[in-house]
Amino acid sequence: SEVLDAMFEVLVKPEEHIIDQGDDGDNFYVIEKGVFDIYVQKDGLNVCVGKYNNKGSFGELALMYNTPRAATIVAKQDGALWALDRATFHRLIVKNNAKKRRMYEAFIECVPLLKSLEVGNTKRHQMQTKMSGGSRFSTFCPSAVREDEDRRCSGGPDGVEVEVARCSRGQYFGELALVTNKPRAATAYAVGDTKCLVIDIQAFERLLGPCMDIMKRNISQYKDQLMALFGE
Repeated sequence: SEVLDAMFEVLVKPEEHIIDQGDDGDNFYVIEKGVFDIYVQKDGLNVCVGKYNNKGSFGELALMYNTPRAATIVAKQDGALWALDRATFHRLIVKNNAKKRRMYEAFIECVPLLKSLEVGNTKRHQMQTKMSGGSRFSTFCPSAVREDEDRRCSGGPDGVEVEVARCSRGQYFGELALVTNKPRAATAYAVGDTKCLVIDIQAFERLLGPCMDIMKRNISQYKDQLMALFGE
Protein backbone atom coordinates (compact mmCIF):
# COMPACT_ATOMS: atom_id res chain seq x y z
CA SER A 1 0.00 0.00 0.00
CA GLU A 2 2.84 2.40 0.78
CA VAL A 3 4.45 1.70 -2.60
CA LEU A 4 1.19 2.31 -4.46
CA ASP A 5 0.51 5.52 -2.55
CA ALA A 6 4.00 6.82 -3.36
CA MET A 7 3.87 6.15 -7.12
CA PHE A 8 3.05 8.88 -9.62
CA GLU A 9 1.91 8.65 -13.25
CA VAL A 10 4.24 9.55 -16.13
CA LEU A 11 2.71 9.98 -19.61
CA VAL A 12 5.18 9.64 -22.49
CA LYS A 13 5.28 10.46 -26.21
CA PRO A 14 6.91 8.58 -29.12
CA GLU A 15 10.74 8.82 -29.17
CA GLU A 16 10.81 10.29 -25.66
CA HIS A 17 13.82 9.14 -23.61
CA ILE A 18 12.71 7.82 -20.25
CA ILE A 19 16.24 7.18 -18.97
CA ASP A 20 19.65 7.64 -20.62
CA GLN A 21 22.68 5.41 -20.20
CA GLY A 22 25.23 7.00 -17.88
CA ASP A 23 22.79 9.29 -16.06
CA ASP A 24 22.19 9.12 -12.32
CA GLY A 25 19.16 7.10 -11.31
CA ASP A 26 16.13 9.10 -10.23
CA ASN A 27 13.05 6.86 -10.53
CA PHE A 28 11.96 3.24 -10.79
CA TYR A 29 9.35 2.70 -13.52
CA VAL A 30 6.49 0.21 -13.95
CA ILE A 31 4.83 0.04 -17.37
CA GLU A 32 1.07 0.44 -17.60
CA LYS A 33 1.00 0.57 -21.40
CA GLY A 34 3.29 1.28 -24.33
CA VAL A 35 6.29 -0.15 -26.18
CA PHE A 36 9.79 0.82 -25.02
CA ASP A 37 13.10 -0.01 -26.74
CA ILE A 38 16.26 -0.75 -24.75
CA TYR A 39 19.53 0.68 -26.13
CA VAL A 40 23.09 0.03 -24.95
CA GLN A 41 26.18 1.79 -26.28
CA LYS A 42 28.62 -0.54 -28.04
CA ASP A 43 31.70 0.83 -29.83
CA GLY A 44 30.21 4.31 -29.73
CA LEU A 45 26.90 3.22 -31.28
CA ASN A 46 23.47 2.82 -29.64
CA VAL A 47 22.42 -0.80 -30.20
CA CYS A 48 18.87 -1.98 -29.50
CA VAL A 49 19.18 -5.04 -27.25
CA GLY A 50 15.53 -5.63 -26.39
CA LYS A 51 12.15 -4.09 -25.72
CA TYR A 52 9.27 -3.94 -23.25
CA ASN A 53 5.86 -4.51 -24.83
CA ASN A 54 3.04 -3.22 -22.64
CA LYS A 55 4.41 -4.86 -19.48
CA GLY A 56 7.46 -4.95 -17.28
CA SER A 57 9.51 -2.58 -15.15
CA PHE A 58 12.93 -0.98 -15.33
CA GLY A 59 15.30 1.43 -13.62
CA GLU A 60 15.80 -0.44 -10.36
CA LEU A 61 19.48 -1.38 -10.78
CA ALA A 62 20.82 2.18 -10.64
CA LEU A 63 18.76 2.81 -7.50
CA MET A 64 19.70 -0.43 -5.77
CA TYR A 65 23.45 -0.16 -6.38
CA ASN A 66 23.90 3.63 -6.68
CA THR A 67 25.40 3.26 -10.16
CA PRO A 68 24.77 5.19 -13.41
CA ARG A 69 22.00 4.03 -15.71
CA ALA A 70 23.15 0.92 -17.59
CA ALA A 71 20.92 1.44 -20.65
CA THR A 72 18.77 3.96 -22.49
CA ILE A 73 15.00 3.42 -22.61
CA VAL A 74 13.04 5.10 -25.43
CA ALA A 75 9.25 5.16 -25.85
CA LYS A 76 8.14 4.03 -29.31
CA GLN A 77 4.51 5.17 -28.94
CA ASP A 78 2.25 6.99 -26.54
CA GLY A 79 2.46 5.26 -23.21
CA ALA A 80 1.92 5.46 -19.48
CA LEU A 81 4.30 4.61 -16.65
CA TRP A 82 4.08 4.62 -12.89
CA ALA A 83 7.22 5.90 -11.18
CA LEU A 84 8.68 5.60 -7.69
CA ASP A 85 11.35 8.09 -6.65
CA ARG A 86 14.78 7.08 -5.36
CA ALA A 87 14.23 7.96 -1.69
CA THR A 88 10.96 6.05 -1.43
CA PHE A 89 12.38 3.11 -3.40
CA HIS A 90 15.24 2.79 -0.91
CA ARG A 91 13.05 3.24 2.14
CA LEU A 92 10.43 0.70 1.15
CA ILE A 93 11.99 -1.80 -1.24
CA VAL A 94 15.72 -2.00 -0.57
CA LYS A 95 15.24 -2.26 3.21
CA ASN A 96 12.54 -4.91 2.75
CA ASN A 97 14.81 -6.92 0.44
CA ALA A 98 17.62 -6.74 3.00
CA LYS A 99 15.26 -8.03 5.70
CA LYS A 100 14.11 -10.85 3.42
CA ARG A 101 17.71 -11.77 2.58
CA ARG A 102 18.60 -12.03 6.28
CA MET A 103 15.59 -14.29 6.82
CA TYR A 104 16.65 -16.55 3.92
CA GLU A 105 20.24 -16.71 5.14
CA ALA A 106 19.12 -17.70 8.65
CA PHE A 107 16.96 -20.50 7.26
CA ILE A 108 19.58 -21.78 4.79
CA GLU A 109 22.11 -21.89 7.65
CA CYS A 110 20.10 -24.73 9.26
CA VAL A 111 19.92 -26.92 6.11
CA PRO A 112 21.91 -30.13 6.81
CA LEU A 113 23.09 -30.37 3.20
CA LEU A 114 25.05 -27.13 3.57
CA LYS A 115 26.23 -27.97 7.08
CA SER A 116 28.08 -30.92 5.53
CA LEU A 117 30.56 -28.38 4.18
CA GLU A 118 33.27 -27.38 6.63
CA VAL A 119 32.34 -24.88 9.32
CA GLY A 120 33.75 -21.47 8.43
CA ASN A 121 34.12 -22.56 4.81
CA THR A 122 34.13 -19.42 2.66
CA LYS A 123 32.43 -21.35 -0.13
CA ARG A 124 29.55 -22.26 2.17
CA HIS A 125 29.08 -18.66 3.23
CA GLN A 126 29.17 -17.48 -0.38
CA MET A 127 26.71 -20.19 -1.39
CA GLN A 128 24.28 -19.28 1.38
CA THR A 129 24.45 -15.61 0.45
CA LYS A 130 23.91 -16.29 -3.24
CA MET A 131 21.12 -18.81 -2.58
CA SER A 132 19.30 -16.25 -0.47
CA GLY A 133 19.27 -13.98 -3.50
CA GLY A 134 18.44 -16.70 -6.03
CA SER A 135 15.59 -18.42 -4.23
CA ARG A 136 12.08 -17.64 -3.10
CA PHE A 137 9.58 -18.93 -0.57
CA SER A 138 6.46 -20.66 -1.92
CA THR A 139 3.48 -21.81 0.13
CA PHE A 140 1.40 -24.92 -0.51
CA CYS A 141 -2.02 -26.00 0.67
CA PRO A 142 -2.42 -29.37 2.37
CA SER A 143 -3.58 -32.41 0.45
CA ALA A 144 -4.27 -34.14 3.76
CA VAL A 145 -4.10 -32.21 7.01
CA ARG A 146 -1.43 -33.49 9.38
CA GLU A 147 -0.08 -30.70 11.57
CA ASP A 148 3.03 -32.58 12.63
CA GLU A 149 4.34 -33.25 9.11
CA ASP A 150 5.50 -31.02 6.28
CA ARG A 151 5.57 -32.97 3.03
CA ARG A 152 5.44 -36.50 1.76
CA CYS A 153 7.02 -38.06 -1.33
CA SER A 154 5.25 -40.94 -2.98
CA GLY A 155 5.49 -43.21 -5.97
CA GLY A 156 4.84 -46.78 -6.88
CA PRO A 157 4.40 -49.38 -9.61
CA ASP A 158 1.29 -49.86 -11.73
CA GLY A 159 0.09 -46.31 -11.15
CA VAL A 160 -0.56 -46.94 -7.44
CA GLU A 161 0.88 -44.30 -5.17
CA VAL A 162 2.77 -45.54 -2.13
CA GLU A 163 4.28 -43.27 0.49
CA VAL A 164 8.05 -43.78 0.61
CA ALA A 165 9.33 -40.86 2.68
CA ARG A 166 8.38 -37.77 4.68
CA CYS A 167 10.41 -34.59 4.76
CA SER A 168 10.50 -31.99 7.52
CA ARG A 169 12.20 -28.65 8.16
CA GLY A 170 15.67 -28.35 6.61
CA GLN A 171 15.31 -31.41 4.38
CA TYR A 172 15.09 -31.12 0.61
CA PHE A 173 13.57 -32.82 -2.42
CA GLY A 174 13.41 -32.36 -6.18
CA GLU A 175 17.15 -32.57 -6.75
CA LEU A 176 17.06 -36.06 -8.31
CA ALA A 177 15.63 -34.91 -11.66
CA LEU A 178 18.11 -32.02 -11.78
CA VAL A 179 21.16 -34.14 -10.90
CA THR A 180 20.31 -36.98 -13.30
CA ASN A 181 18.57 -34.85 -15.97
CA LYS A 182 15.64 -37.27 -15.95
CA PRO A 183 11.86 -36.87 -15.39
CA ARG A 184 10.52 -36.57 -11.85
CA ALA A 185 10.69 -39.94 -10.10
CA ALA A 186 8.08 -39.25 -7.42
CA THR A 187 5.17 -37.01 -6.50
CA ALA A 188 5.44 -34.66 -3.51
CA TYR A 189 2.35 -33.57 -1.59
CA ALA A 190 1.97 -30.90 1.06
CA VAL A 191 0.69 -32.37 4.31
CA GLY A 192 -0.53 -29.45 6.36
CA ASP A 193 0.16 -25.83 5.44
CA THR A 194 3.67 -25.82 4.03
CA LYS A 195 6.29 -23.23 3.11
CA CYS A 196 9.26 -24.24 0.96
CA LEU A 197 12.33 -22.36 -0.20
CA VAL A 198 12.47 -22.84 -3.98
CA ILE A 199 15.48 -22.49 -6.29
CA ASP A 200 15.27 -22.76 -10.09
CA ILE A 201 17.42 -25.08 -12.22
CA GLN A 202 19.81 -22.35 -13.43
CA ALA A 203 20.62 -21.22 -9.88
CA PHE A 204 20.73 -24.87 -8.73
CA GLU A 205 23.42 -25.74 -11.28
CA ARG A 206 25.35 -22.52 -10.64
CA LEU A 207 25.33 -22.53 -6.84
CA LEU A 208 25.09 -26.12 -5.62
CA GLY A 209 28.11 -27.56 -7.43
CA PRO A 210 30.04 -28.12 -4.17
CA CYS A 211 27.17 -30.25 -2.83
CA MET A 212 26.69 -32.33 -5.97
CA ASP A 213 28.70 -35.31 -4.71
CA ILE A 214 26.59 -35.46 -1.55
CA MET A 215 23.35 -35.38 -3.55
CA LYS A 216 24.63 -38.11 -5.88
CA ARG A 217 25.45 -40.32 -2.90
CA ASN A 218 21.89 -39.86 -1.66
CA ILE A 219 20.54 -41.22 -4.95
CA SER A 220 21.77 -44.70 -3.96
CA GLN A 221 19.81 -44.36 -0.70
CA TYR A 222 16.65 -43.61 -2.67
CA LYS A 223 17.21 -46.76 -4.72
CA ASP A 224 17.65 -48.83 -1.57
CA GLN A 225 14.36 -47.47 -0.18
CA LEU A 226 12.52 -48.38 -3.37
CA MET A 227 14.09 -51.86 -3.45
CA ALA A 228 12.95 -52.45 0.12
CA LEU A 229 9.37 -51.47 -0.82
CA PHE A 230 8.96 -52.93 -4.29
CA GLY A 231 11.81 -55.40 -4.80
CA GLU A 232 13.40 -55.49 -8.24
